[in-house]
Amino acid sequence: MGGTGKVSAGTPSRLRTFDPVRLADLEYRAWVGYYLRRWPQVLIASVGLVRAGFGMDWYLTLHGAWLVLRANQLWAPYPDNDPNRARACMRRFYALVKLTYGEPASPAKAAELEVDWWRVHREGQHRGDPQPIDDTEPAEELVQSLTRLYCYLYREPEAALRPAAVHCARAMDLSDEWIRQGRQPDSRLLPLEHAALVRAYAALLAAVHH
Repeated sequence: MGGTGKVSAGTPSRLRTFDPVRLADLEYRAWVGYYLRRWPQVLIASVGLVRAGFGMDWYLTLHGAWLVLRANQLWAPYPDNDPNRARACMRRFYALVKLTYGEPASPAKAAELEVDWWRVHREGQHRGDPQPIDDTEPAEELVQSLTRLYCYLYREPEAALRPAAVHCARAMDLSDEWIRQGRQPDSRLLPLEHAALVRAYAALLAAVHH
C-alpha cells in the first residue's frame, strides 16, 4: 500500500517539498467547487491536492481524496452539518498520511485541528461582520487556528508558519466576499483569491523545505 516515506540524508520528504503554484491552483478549484456545490470538481481537485501535496501512491491518493470530499460534504450544510463525522473522515485521511510518512503523530489530533479552523472560518462567515478585502490583516482567530494546524503537521515554530496562515486567511476573506457578491464566475475577486493562495503555499514551502 503506502510508501515508506524514507529519503536520503538531507533530502526533504514529500511533505516538505511541493509546487506552491500547482497546489494553490488545485486548492482554488476545490474552494470554488465547494461553494458552488460542484462535488465532482471538488473530488478531481482533491485527487490532485493529495497526490501533489502528499506524494502518496495512487491507491492511497484516491482513498484520501474520497475521505476529504466526504468530510467537506458532511461539513457543508449550514447550520445542520455533521462535524463529528467530518472529523472522523479527516482522522482517517491523516491516518493514511501517517501510514506513508510516520507522521503526524496523532491523526485524531490533526483532524481536530483541521476541522477547528473550518469552524472558526464558518463562525466568521456568519457573524455578520465581513472582513475588508483591502490589504488589512485577516481575522486573528482564523490565522491562529491555521497556524496551530501547520505547527502540528510540520513541527516548525509558529513564527515561521504564521505568514502562510495569514495569506491563507486572506484568500478566505476574498472567497467570502465573492460569495457575498453572488459567486460570479468572472468576478475580479477570484484572481486575487488565487494569488493569495499562491503566496500562502510559497510561504509554507519556505518554512518547511529543509
